[in-house]
Amino acid sequence: MITPIDPSGRAPRALYSFAEGAWVQGGARTPLHHAVTGETIAEAGSGGLDFARMVRYARIVGGPALRALTFHQRARMLKALAQHLMARVESYHVVSAATGATRRDGWVDIEGGIGTLFAYASRGRREFPDEPFHVEGPTERLSKNGTFVGRHICVPLEGVAVHINAFNFPVWGMLEKLAPTLLAGVPAIVKPATATSYLTEAVFADIIASGVLPAGSVQLICGSAGDLLDQLDEQCAVAFTGSARTALQLRQRPSILQRNVRFNAEADSLNFSMLGPDATPASEEFALFIREVATEMTSKAGQKCTAIRRTLVPAALVEEVGAALAARLESVVIGDPAVDGVRMGPLAARAQVGEVQRAVDAIAQDAELVYGEVGLPDVIGADAARGAFYPILLFASRDPIRRTAPHDIEAFGPVNTLMPYTSVDEAIALARRGRGSLVGSVFTADDAVARVVTLGVAAHHGRLMLANRHTAKESTGHGSPLPHLVHGGPGRAGGGEEMGGARGVLHYMQRTALQGSPTTLSRVTHEYMPGAETTGDAVHPFRKHFEELGIGETYHTTSRIVTDADVDRFADLSGDHFYAHQSDEMARQGVFERKVAHGYFVLAASAGLFVDPAPGPVLANYGLEGLRFVRPVYPGDTIRARLTCKQKTARETPADGIPQGVVQWDVEVRNQDDAPVAVYTILTLVRRLAS
Repeated sequence: MITPIDPSGRAPRALYSFAEGAWVQGGARTPLHHAVTGETIAEAGSGGLDFARMVRYARIVGGPALRALTFHQRARMLKALAQHLMARVESYHVVSAATGATRRDGWVDIEGGIGTLFAYASRGRREFPDEPFHVEGPTERLSKNGTFVGRHICVPLEGVAVHINAFNFPVWGMLEKLAPTLLAGVPAIVKPATATSYLTEAVFADIIASGVLPAGSVQLICGSAGDLLDQLDEQCAVAFTGSARTALQLRQRPSILQRNVRFNAEADSLNFSMLGPDATPASEEFALFIREVATEMTSKAGQKCTAIRRTLVPAALVEEVGAALAARLESVVIGDPAVDGVRMGPLAARAQVGEVQRAVDAIAQDAELVYGEVGLPDVIGADAARGAFYPILLFASRDPIRRTAPHDIEAFGPVNTLMPYTSVDEAIALARRGRGSLVGSVFTADDAVARVVTLGVAAHHGRLMLANRHTAKESTGHGSPLPHLVHGGPGRAGGGEEMGGARGVLHYMQRTALQGSPTTLSRVTHEYMPGAETTGDAVHPFRKHFEELGIGETYHTTSRIVTDADVDRFADLSGDHFYAHQSDEMARQGVFERKVAHGYFVLAASAGLFVDPAPGPVLANYGLEGLRFVRPVYPGDTIRARLTCKQKTARETPADGIPQGVVQWDVEVRNQDDAPVAVYTILTLVRRLAS
């Protein structure tokens, strides 16, 4: 077991990498410094690692082990891992302090990263089958008689995913990439930014110690990645987070281009936030806007790829916004996050101070500094000259249309630029000047403005937050990527996507079109398709346990004549007295030939035809999906139903102790002319024989 580094700097040590199932300390080490004190707390180097062997190990050990698991097994694996890490978060916060993070900053990074594991664990069991592959979309009919059909399946890539992460989120950056990758069934090599890799190492050590993941699932490089990318091929993928400049350099490597390695980039961008023209200094949206901009300037000392860099305000409110922001920023105490009351710590590393200053010098050529002073800030509990501290700076661009530096240059720290606009169209033009951003936000109580801005800037942004007083209590904020939604953006933002629910998982899978007979494709995918061969016997399917049911097993019901009295009684029982159900004359005022039966009566009557009423293995109706009423049913028509086992998914044994699974049944209701009148899928909870 690897012991985390001592963040006090009293006992610096060389960090470990984890390669080919073993912990390795590399040579040619780079010293890593405490962001607050400047003390050397660790050294990192990857000398001695054989990157070709690491890729091979992932390919021949980790890949087969993960691909042998179903999505549900992988999801349960992620949940167990998240629980293991959550029990140890306090130890990670101790190490996180060395990065300059406040407790809130650390919560976003640490608990936020673990929360992403939980989110994908849940999504894996809800949205993916209990199979090692994913069947995507409906069956495509490719021939007149339906004997030749198509379907798409998604299978895991058979290489390795290389994750190259940025210094600002050493935990979240790792876990938000690992969650969809491992759920997809692909092993990963994690390469954190060297400057804060000591925190990644601490969490990664617990991932390995948990014993949850199969051997070869994950490896870690603390130090240079050397020629790692040159070892990849067409079955591999790279996910990069960092600067647009570095993303471009990596994307253009011959090994990436020639072998068509999947490359996803999420780069820093010049994100905007806009105060709507309807706002006044007395409005709730004005106050929310000021709070959000100040928060995004100071959270993680402004070192977030989603931080607000360009603040668009109505020209008439520039002075009021500047004064309100200055008042709020003035209350932000800078210093050692370990000291009570400190709300902003230093940058993550001393090297960042120089980079931010160079960007600030360039921005200052086109904008006026209206809050803060360049130089060492006043700090609490630390020596600003020894740590990586940087002041909070607010600029104002008096002519943002012609002055381009704030649209072109990002200072990756607590730096922001105010930009006045004279019309909504001008605000849209300014927002688009970032040439592709991860996120934008609009604070307005006018939904018409929200619509116009959305349609004007959506093509240039990966995410938009439309904020007003109604979202204030529950909004996660401008700068918070969520596992449910895509994280990425066009152009300067990298042109890629991460997370986004199932989208993030499918990035690590190959989508393949299958063509064949419905029967063959049903047997390949373990999912019944219309037109496939069916089976059946004398035993009613509702008398069978989960394991006893076969895909394609079909039950044909007896028939029932729908009467005029049925329609009237159902109307009285349900309270649905829609005119088309009342008389022939009234029905003809719409689209029907005569009085028509309720669609939900047809649904209920068909259930009465196929349900076996006696107690048995079926425990409950779990739901209904894809219902379509395709033809009207009139009094005097005869209906019958066909019930076919479509798909089966075993569930974990619940607290009540009854082993069970979900069975999806394809249902088709037909009339006396053998024409379909209703089609749908029902889900039932069915008792399992095995626990």
